[in-house]
Amino acid sequence: MLLLAGVIDQTSLTPREQLGLRLFFDSSLSEPAGIACASCHDPRRAFTGNNNTMIGVALGSRSDQFGTRDAPTIMYLATSPRFGTVERNGKRVPAGGHFWDGRADTLEEQARQPFFNPVEMNNADPSALIAKVAKAEYADAFRKAWGESIFSNPESALDAVVASIAAFERTSVFQPFTSKFDHVLRGQAKFTEREQRGLSSFTLPQKGNCAHCHSVDVASRSPQKSLFTDFSFRALGLPRSTRIPKNADPAFVDLGLCERVPVAGVTLPVTAAKPAVTDPATCGFFKTPTLRNITLTAPYMHNGFFDNLRDAVAFYATRDTDPARWFPGGKKFDDLPARYHANVDVDTPPYQRRAQQRPQLTNEEIDDIVEFLYTLTDGYQPKSK
Repeated sequence: MLLLAGVIDQTSLTPREQLGLRLFFDSSLSEPAGIACASCHDPRRAFTGNNNTMIGVALGSRSDQFGTRDAPTIMYLATSPRFGTVERNGKRVPAGGHFWDGRADTLEEQARQPFFNPVEMNNADPSALIAKVAKAEYADAFRKAWGESIFSNPESALDAVVASIAAFERTSVFQPFTSKFDHVLRGQAKFTEREQRGLSSFTLPQKGNCAHCHSVDVASRSPQKSLFTDFSFRALGLPRSTRIPKNADPAFVDLGLCERVPVAGVTLPVTAAKPAVTDPATCGFFKTPTLRNITLTAPYMHNGFFDNLRDAVAFYATRDTDPARWFPGGKKFDDLPARYHANVDVDTPPYQRRAQQRPQLTNEEIDDIVEFLYTLTDGYQPKSK
């Protein structure tokens, strides 16, 4: 608990929220013991971290087990709607949910699955997990919050565990709205000239057009209207990451949304065989993440391909104008079977440019956008007048 000193103010939390905090940081709840939710969602890194790996995906509780996706930030996760469809440009598109493929509708469902994923916390079943919770130093507080007999039924106790974690994740710890951008909206700070240029390039369709997916409402004084995501799914055609252990098998491809398996109870991930493709038109689609705190959440993209924020921004601008910069031999979309290449967005600016054409963003404009993105980091202290 010393890790939390100076990071999280526990005094403002309700008893159930405090339980959620203790569960979140309890490294005895994995099998074998050693990792907690916070291992991959470290508050010092805006609740990301991949259990301190340097390969773009997370290490599980066993030293030979790795995930296939970058652990996304949990900050502002409570703002995400349930999985469904929304209207975009006259057509219905998938949006919402949690995880990169939107498979969990609620924070409770999101909190449930990592406990039983063999490449994450690796518990065999609810009984195995709840036996550990019942032995924890906070077990009496758990009984006080959820009833003296709560541990007699593992399924009910599991519901209480994930409800406690979700309660913690709904607090202002995870959605503080304290960035410089937020203070500017409230009239408490001003952008520098370069930050203002970056915001313009970020929003203008003929420049970065970033706000097309990472939505922002600069006309509103309410930060809650600028979440820097529209929660929709896109196929970006990312380069294949050779750092991901499972990618050593050329037959393995992470298809994202079209392999979505909704969480139901304690649904364990499919390990012997991949789930069936549900809708080929969504293969390669992954959820648009928030850009809030993006300067703290490297690596970037669902496969953790980019360690550097500037490279991630430059990829958007030059993916199609200079494919050899990103793809071996200049052969685009090498992490997606050719039959799904048509799913990749090649029409939305700045993707509409073609090889050898001038990118919509200059190097200076890319730098300006990165400068603006630094204003999205929480914890900014406005200068006193």
